[in-house]
Amino acid sequence: MTANRLEAEEIDWTPAAAPPPPPPARRPRRFGSLEILALLLVLLVVLRSWLAGLVTGERLQTWTTVFVSVLVQAVPFLVFGVVLSAVIAVYVPKSFWAKALPKHPALAVPAAGLAGVILPGCECGSVPIAGSLIRRGVTPAAALAFLLAAPAINPIVLTATAVAFPGNPEMVVARGGASLVVAVAMGWLWLRLGKTEWIRLPHRPDLDGASKAQAFWSSCRHDVTHAGGYLVLGAAAAATINVVVPGEWLQRLADNPVLSILALAVLAVLLSICSEADAFVAASLSQFSLTSRLVFLVVGPMVDLKLIAMQTGVFGRRFVQRFAPATFVAAILVGTAAGAVLL
Repeated sequence: MTANRLEAEEIDWTPAAAPPPPPPARRPRRFGSLEILALLLVLLVVLRSWLAGLVTGERLQTWTTVFVSVLVQAVPFLVFGVVLSAVIAVYVPKSFWAKALPKHPALAVPAAGLAGVILPGCECGSVPIAGSLIRRGVTPAAALAFLLAAPAINPIVLTATAVAFPGNPEMVVARGGASLVVAVAMGWLWLRLGKTEWIRLPHRPDLDGASKAQAFWSSCRHDVTHAGGYLVLGAAAAATINVVVPGEWLQRLADNPVLSILALAVLAVLLSICSEADAFVAASLSQFSLTSRLVFLVVGPMVDLKLIAMQTGVFGRRFVQRFAPATFVAAILVGTAAGAVLL
């Protein structure tokens, strides 16, 4: 019996069946920015009567009027731009840009800048798109020209500018022309002086392997929550400036051409308003000249706090330390020149 058992053990070499893999662990549901936004909206609806009782003072009513008017005018353009930006980012073939742009880098820069006219989107969407273009083989100079031009000269932004400045159609021409000149000039400057090692190529692991529908909704959710949040902050800041800052201070600052331009350029960086909405905030700063408000509109979509943060995450700190200050100076100079000629 013992010999037979040993013989059986020597003959039976069939490997034991592997245990079934454990079921994938379910990721815990996170309470993210979209849920916080929904909760705030619900609280506003529930507490609307109590909040209405607080808005009794004249200055507070003025603040509320300016804040709500900026949001009501800007939100449709913001949502429309976010949706179109997601469509372009997800459904345009990856090889489109490499085939569409000229092979020569110097010619690809203005071509990429002009492409912003037909590709709507805000600066929040242009940063990852520009990173993807570089990763797909597009010359960095052309991708950076698109990065600067697309949020400022696309039809949605120009239409919003026309709506915000109904009596000044020249503002639309000045904004589009100045923004395109800055974008192309910065692209050529990078082509001349930029170095490849200054750019850290992007990676989007959250979209890897996702279906087009999932990537589309993920892009929409990301851009709406981020750009919408900055829009609310910008509207609140514009309303606060109109109410808190004494009118004579603003008027004194606005009367100085140089200081008014520099002040609104810095304000554009600090407010970080989405390009689909910044024209309405600029229109509310009626104390300032059209030229200074034009500089505000040229600087904002190219250099602001959220863009500096996003570009640092996508391209790296060495890139931002060189690119952002140069773009800021160029936007002020070109915007001022355009205002002097066209406004």
